[in-house]
Amino acid sequence: MKPALLLALLLAVACGEDTGSSGQPAAPAGSLAPGCQNEIRTCMEQRTSPPPQTIDAAKTYVATVHTSKGDFAIKLDQKAAPVTVNNFVYLAQNHFYDGLTFHRYVPSFVIQGGDPKGDGTGGLGYKLPNETNPAPWNAGSLGMASNAAGVSGCQFFVVLVANSSLATSGVYNHFGVVQTGMDVVQQLRQGDTIKGIDVTAS
Repeated sequence: MKPALLLALLLAVACGEDTGSSGQPAAPAGSLAPGCQNEIRTCMEQRTSPPPQTIDAAKTYVATVHTSKGDFAIKLDQKAAPVTVNNFVYLAQNHFYDGLTFHRYVPSFVIQGGDPKGDGTGGLGYKLPNETNPAPWNAGSLGMASNAAGVSGCQFFVVLVANSSLATSGVYNHFGVVQTGMDVVQQLRQGDTIKGIDVTAS
């Protein structure tokens, strides 16, 4: 078999649908994501559906976002948006966000990051389902960006000032609230870096 064809087949297997991995925990730091045999961002760009189940429905998850301005912690709301939280935890635990930037800052509105291209146009090979819910869009609310094509699989934003219009102006999956470090969030600006995201469960 020609080397180019063999490589194409390996990539297709590595980044296609995960077979038999549902319910398995995400890969530990330094290893490959389940179903991936190449770099995590490349792998996720080639997926056609959200990743396998990573979270435990009986547990509470907190994501600590390490940035170039300091850390802030988010309590994730898996009851309100289970697919979105599972997706975020999977990406965080597999180091998808490491080194990416906050590409959008709108004063008195949002700080947004998680785009692999760094300019607001990047994304994954799939969209998340509509998991809009009645959680209020207060300062510190965590949401997933969206556009006419659907809800992003990776671009997230934090609301800087309460904004009730987000409940009616589009489809934005509200999936968490900043628990500590809102002062750090308020200092973030376009170009600041996400050093990594640690997730703990209790």
